[in-house]
Amino acid sequence: MRITLVHPTGSNWIPGKKDISATANRMPPLGLLSIAAWLEKEGHRVFVHDCLGPGAVSDNHVNAKLILAQKPDIAGFSATTSGFLDGYDLACRIKKARPEIRTVFGGVHISAMGGLLLRDFKEIDFLCMGEGEVTLAELASGSNPRDIDGLIRREGEDIISNPPRIHIPDLDGLPFPAYEKLKGFPKGYNLPLFSYILSPGATMVTSRGCPYQCSYCDRSVYKRGYRYNSAEYIYEHMQYLRRRFGVRHINIYDDLFTANRKRIAALCELLISGPLGMQFNCAVRVGHADDELLRMLKKAGALQLSLGIETADPQLLKTHKPGVYPEEVRDTVRRIQNKGLRAKGLFMMGLPGETAASARRTSDFVMSLGLDDMNMSKFTPFYGAPVWKDIFRQGTFDYDWRKMNCLNFVFVPHGIDSKETLDQLYNRHVKRFYTDKTWHRKFARRIWQHRRSLFYMLRHLPSFRAAQKAFEPEKNG
Repeated sequence: MRITLVHPTGSNWIPGKKDISATANRMPPLGLLSIAAWLEKEGHRVFVHDCLGPGAVSDNHVNAKLILAQKPDIAGFSATTSGFLDGYDLACRIKKARPEIRTVFGGVHISAMGGLLLRDFKEIDFLCMGEGEVTLAELASGSNPRDIDGLIRREGEDIISNPPRIHIPDLDGLPFPAYEKLKGFPKGYNLPLFSYILSPGATMVTSRGCPYQCSYCDRSVYKRGYRYNSAEYIYEHMQYLRRRFGVRHINIYDDLFTANRKRIAALCELLISGPLGMQFNCAVRVGHADDELLRMLKKAGALQLSLGIETADPQLLKTHKPGVYPEEVRDTVRRIQNKGLRAKGLFMMGLPGETAASARRTSDFVMSLGLDDMNMSKFTPFYGAPVWKDIFRQGTFDYDWRKMNCLNFVFVPHGIDSKETLDQLYNRHVKRFYTDKTWHRKFARRIWQHRRSLFYMLRHLPSFRAAQKAFEPEKNG
């Protein structure tokens, strides 16, 4: 069977501003690539159409024609909340041209909302809940939809949810993602600027699920269980990227990469005894980064470690990220840097309960840490996150799916008087961090290491200048 898997546009939409997010950081759609590899293993012909890929067009009329030219029997869409409507528009165009094509939607937005979407979006034939590899393979193989776990479907006017699919127990049984399906990979897919020294780069995910329950995190796809690839599998995966595609740097996007210390110690031993000529970035959680593990990560090729911190306000941490404390964060950052590794802090502004005072407190805390890099996202309530159940009582909410991408303030907590105030607090903080003299000196010492990022930025200077204007100080502020 011929199957086209689609990564729709829309996920980086900012009203009234030029979208440069893919220019600064274009990530391969790893979930689709994993499904593509599984389907090909099962004997199907698979295409991947990345509407955010290098050289892609944003016109859905053109994208629909390109998808139709592949003559698929099934068109599968992986959609975030903000990308869903663009994906549905594509599905409508495809159905209008060839009604016999079966349209399947999966991803975190679908797994969170479920059958409600079939009621309101008539051109979707099936919803794939949770992990998609086996569910889509059974559909493609001709199994009766009634018998496929994890599928939501129609019977006449009724919407039927089949039993949930059991998670894949052994992630080492999955083939490596089908990176070769992407046009321009790896050079057309760039990591965040100044986050790497060697190039080209790629991304990996080595685990699924998370046992923690942060209020803002939607775990609808993988739930709270925690499954992971073995050290041997990860090493072979990295080796494959190095030999097949020439990849020199990998960003590992696990939420809990170091949670199982034994597997990471084993991976470090493999990388130390059999160097691949690669570096990597990963995330660690406070409490899962002892000194010996940090030393091993450094020796194995780690460059930068990220810490999910979110806020410096103790009450907000207790509510939204229990188990993380400011002083432990400070200690972890210090120990990371003492081992010769870079520390990046990940923060979030606008959480329920946020006030102007708590936002300024977090900004002061960020500046006191001496971080090598920082990212401040804009809190976005997602349907499947624990915070959702009370969100409409905790502030005002612009429930526009297209804006729900952590790049727009769609939610304003009661402790902040307006979205404009939130935007001002955010812009002042970002500008404060990146204009800090201490940070500038640290960055200047590394500028030649990052010449590839620098040359890339110079080639796209007009786009980056347009983005910079968003963080200029307010004329009357």
